[in-house]
Amino acid sequence: MADLKLMGESLAAQFRGLNDRHPGQWPLAPRLLCALGVLAGVVGLGYFAYWDSQFEEQDAGAQAELKLRDEYRFKAGQAVNLDALRAQKVQVDQYVERLQKQLPSKAEMAALLSDINQAGLGRGLQFELFKPGQVVVKDYYAELPIDIKVTGSYHDIGAFTGDMANLPRIVTLNNMAITAGKDGGLTLDAVAKTFRYLDPEEVAAQRKAMADKKKAAKK
Repeated sequence: MADLKLMGESLAAQFRGLNDRHPGQWPLAPRLLCALGVLAGVVGLGYFAYWDSQFEEQDAGAQAELKLRDEYRFKAGQAVNLDALRAQKVQVDQYVERLQKQLPSKAEMAALLSDINQAGLGRGLQFELFKPGQVVVKDYYAELPIDIKVTGSYHDIGAFTGDMANLPRIVTLNNMAITAGKDGGLTLDAVAKTFRYLDPEEVAAQRKAMADKKKAAKK
């Protein structure tokens, strides 16, 4: 205990009267403590002034590396399945082409309307109404509604609706309503809808209209 006390007194004595002496003449203990303080200050200043930004750049680089790794894995998976994706694209293109062939052009619409009319007459039905409506232009096709009203027997009307489904062009029957007449016959009210693909001029006009609509929305 005496030795420790003497060491403590000796160490404390080294810190007395330092204000009147040049730091280079200080005893060993104060000089070491001062050097440690300066070193800690330099390290702290370097961390906040330089190393901190370096650490942030390192973290950002690590995040970018993870993102690039994920993109690489995704693209590598796409590359592995490239042949299968190409085969699927060919199948989709063929399916779309078949559907387009079922859509008449603008010039063929008159013939299609005649086919619908003849399908009803061929089944012995009486047309009380056959009125094409206003063409509705969609994004990639045009829709023509036709209000029809036919009378006939149950079996003839059923056969007529089947004929509509079997036409080479796409025709759908909508809003169907069947009422019974006093003579035992039936009356079918419906909206037949047929579709056609747009002519190049109509496609250009449709794209222009969509572009104008987007510009107006941005304003």
